[in-house]
Amino acid sequence: MPDHPTPPLQPTLFIPHGGGPCFFMDWSVMGGPADTWDKMAAWLKSLASTLPERPKAIVVVSGHWEEREFTVASVPAPKMIYDYNGFPPHTYELQYPAPGSAAVAARIVELLTDAGIPARTDTTRGFDHGVFIPFLLAFPDADIPVVPLSIKTDLDPADHIAAGRALKALRAEGVLIVASGMSYHNMRAFRTPAATAPSAAFDGWLTSSLAQPDTDARLDALAHWSQGPAARNAHPREEHLLPLMIAAGAGDEDAGTRVFSDVVMEATVSAYRFG
Repeated sequence: MPDHPTPPLQPTLFIPHGGGPCFFMDWSVMGGPADTWDKMAAWLKSLASTLPERPKAIVVVSGHWEEREFTVASVPAPKMIYDYNGFPPHTYELQYPAPGSAAVAARIVELLTDAGIPARTDTTRGFDHGVFIPFLLAFPDADIPVVPLSIKTDLDPADHIAAGRALKALRAEGVLIVASGMSYHNMRAFRTPAATAPSAAFDGWLTSSLAQPDTDARLDALAHWSQGPAARNAHPREEHLLPLMIAAGAGDEDAGTRVFSDVVMEATVSAYRFG
């Protein structure tokens, strides 16, 4: 009998998901240049072509879903959650009909609980805009099962790194782990000079910290992210950064590489890949 080839290891990703339904509207109605999100949209559209093979499933960690303990959506046909306000009517009709996967959801709970991390499933959770907005560009055919995973309301970075490390086995099982957030998320500073220098400083620190070859040093820097330059300017509340901790933990020995960066609404925003 011939040996079955070992499937390539999937990377883990931290992607920016933009502002609301930004990729599917004329941004000038929001008071900004119409091309504000064009570079990010183009990068998201190219993302699937950079993977070693088509994922069997995608686990997506959105900064827009918080629970007291890690919670996994186990829904056959997730519905859209239009968790944004004040945008054009057509953006509340966007659909992303990707299936869920009860088997992958169960596997996530198994891996987390085996690592001593409490976890549960949710049979009602749909796709929030941190999922369906970027995925409409990155995986437009919506034919790969997508399983949302929450962050925790305590926002403890070490807990999220530990959860990522517990989930690293998924990468060898053909499952892509995508963390969806924003590397800069200060809603009051966006569109003002108050974002420019601080976002660049934090982005530089984050990029160099993730690139450290020593795994312990890299993850320790992330666990103490709030000590980085301009950290609290970049993230007054860190729910949009915490998904990165899971991606980095699941990246394990793979250092992070910045694979996209742009200045959006006067702030530097980046994406990272592990593996």
